[in-house]
Amino acid sequence: MLSGWYSSKRGGVLRIGIIFLILANRSMVSGSDDIQKAKDTRIVETLLRLKNIDVQAKPKLKAAVLRHLATLEETSKYLELIERFAIDDLNERLLEIVLMSPDSNDGVHAARLLLQFGDVGRVQVEIDGKDEKRTLAVVLAVGLVASKESVKVLQPLVAQEGRSLAVRSAAVTAVGRHLQGQKDLLAQVIDQSLPSDLNFAVANVLLSSPDPALRQEAAKFLKLPATKDAEPLPTVAALVQRTGQVDGGLQVFRTVGTCSKCHQVRGEGKQVGPDLSEIGSKLSREAMYVSILDPSAGISHNYENQSIFLADGTIVSGIVTSKTDAVVTLRTAEAIERKIPSEEIEEMVKQKISLMPAELQKNMSVQNLVDLVEYLMTLKKK
Repeated sequence: MLSGWYSSKRGGVLRIGIIFLILANRSMVSGSDDIQKAKDTRIVETLLRLKNIDVQAKPKLKAAVLRHLATLEETSKYLELIERFAIDDLNERLLEIVLMSPDSNDGVHAARLLLQFGDVGRVQVEIDGKDEKRTLAVVLAVGLVASKESVKVLQPLVAQEGRSLAVRSAAVTAVGRHLQGQKDLLAQVIDQSLPSDLNFAVANVLLSSPDPALRQEAAKFLKLPATKDAEPLPTVAALVQRTGQVDGGLQVFRTVGTCSKCHQVRGEGKQVGPDLSEIGSKLSREAMYVSILDPSAGISHNYENQSIFLADGTIVSGIVTSKTDAVVTLRTAEAIERKIPSEEIEEMVKQKISLMPAELQKNMSVQNLVDLVEYLMTLKKK
């Protein structure tokens, strides 16, 4: 009995001892990690004081910088250090930052570093990819870099066959952020090599150029659409500088703007296009104007206009809301849902033109338009 008790007690002591050693070892490892982090921080701070230091040629210093960078991910400091030490081992992470927030300071900084490090191939893969959302994100970020290199990368997209209007229009806007890009666009306008569906996007870019001579030459070939009172439509760059009345914008939304015929806001209106209850949190003021004035250039994913050709010759157009092997459900511009048996469908064709009517500005004055956008910008996520 006694020996059994002793054996049991001894086993318990041993188990406690083992647990203590494990915890102590973990504490030592943790302490070692903290010491290493502090050491790496001191190394980086020292390197920052030195000029013309080539970290890439010194593996130990580079390793210290990489370890330090791992503690700074998703911070502006992270990108600043990558640029300062020309660390080109983290380009995949840079691309992730671009895709996550293409119109933020960090997203544009990451895009600039990819071009600076000569990793155009990684950028081109996304531009040529089938995921349009990723393509548009990269085009936006690279365009905001506004360098000769960004123009060189994006210029081929402008008139590239097989690309959607959304991508080509985004490329026009992106290329147009640089004066050389504007000159290239003007040359294409003059030799009539641009598709006509880009007229609004190109006119908006060139007629707002800071170069007076370029604006004057572009005006010989391009013009923006007229409004209800025949007042010339200002460029988007000019429109975003104006302020409107929210109450007036709500009235426009419900009446002359005809927005409520296709969109809902907090349960009110018809559900054909996207719900706009939180649109102010999703689009910039500039993008809001473009989506109204050139709707086919900014068709939302899952809201593409589809034409369904039936065996009896009927053609039905609208947005596909669901699709099974047996039936396709389509919502028309009048918010009417039609369930079409798959056996009756001859062909389905995605349309390049948005279901949202073009030239809505013809129903509105410039102030109506400004008021409408002012109202839409208030529709934010609660």
